[in-house]
Amino acid sequence: MSLRPSQLPRLRRQTLRHLKDEQSNLRSKTGLDNQAGLDALAASLEVGELFWVQQDMAALAMHAGEQLAAARWATADRPSPCGLLYWQDGIGHLDAQGVQIPVEACAWGPYAGGMVLWLLMSRDRLAAEMAHTRPDLRLPADGIPPLLPVYGAILPVTDDPVSMAEIDPNLPQRVVAALASAWLLMQQPLLLDRTRERADKPTGRAYARDGLPVPDVTVVDLRRQYTPQDQDPDGGSGQHYRHRWVVSGHWRNQAHGPGQSLRRQTWVPSHVKGPAGAPLLSTEKVNVWRR
Repeated sequence: MSLRPSQLPRLRRQTLRHLKDEQSNLRSKTGLDNQAGLDALAASLEVGELFWVQQDMAALAMHAGEQLAAARWATADRPSPCGLLYWQDGIGHLDAQGVQIPVEACAWGPYAGGMVLWLLMSRDRLAAEMAHTRPDLRLPADGIPPLLPVYGAILPVTDDPVSMAEIDPNLPQRVVAALASAWLLMQQPLLLDRTRERADKPTGRAYARDGLPVPDVTVVDLRRQYTPQDQDPDGGSGQHYRHRWVVSGHWRNQAHGPGQSLRRQTWVPSHVKGPAGAPLLSTEKVNVWRR
C-alpha cells in the first residue's frame, strides 16, 4: 500500500523515537562523528513543518532544478526554518560508492551557523529493494526507523546564492537543486496548489495523549490550469508581430519586497507570446502540462 500524506506525522513520530533512543540501532551503530548530526536531525524533525510533494510538482522541481545554477539556503528562503519534505515516488538517488540509494525525503534545520540537510529513504523502500536483490535476507523492521537517514551535509547560509558546483560533492546535485527549486516554486501561489491534510486518526490520538497539537501536512501540487501573468501581445518591445512563438520555461530574477528592492528567482512556465490569433511558429516542440 502506498504512503499517504496523512501518514507522514506517524512516520516522523516513530523516526524520532529511534533518534532519541541511545540504545537503538540507528544510534548505537552510528559513529561518534555523526552523533551531533543525528541530534540536529532530531531537533529539526521535532519542531519542523511537514510537506508532501505530489508527482507533478516533483517533476517540475526536477526539471526547473536542471536550470538552477545557484541557490540560497537562508531561513528566509525556506518554506519553514525546519522541515521534513516527502517526495511522492522519490526524487532520485544518492551514489554511495557505486550503490544507488533512493532518496524519498529531505529534512533541514539550522546547525553550526549553516543549514543541515539530511537525505532520507523509507524503511518500506529498503525492504522492497532487499526483497528484490536479496530474498534470502529478512529486514528487522523493529530495529530500523520508518525514515532512515542516509546522508547529511551542512550547506552555507549566505546573502548571495551559492553555486551548485560548490556544495558538498557527495550530495546528489540534482536532488539538492530540485529541493531548492521546490522552495522557490512554493512562493508562487498562482502556479501551485497548497492544501492541508490532518494526521490519520491513530496518530492524532497519540499526539493528544502526549498533550501535543495534532500536526498538519502541507500537500503541494501544480494547479490544474495555470495562466501566466506576463503574456505580452506585442512581444514586449512595443513592436507589432505577425506571429506567435513559444518561450521555454525558465528562471527569472524577479523584483519584490519594499520598493521592489529585493530579487527572487521566479519560474516562468512555458507559454506562447505574440498577438492573439496570429499564426504559431512551429519550429519548437510545445509541451503542455495537464492533470
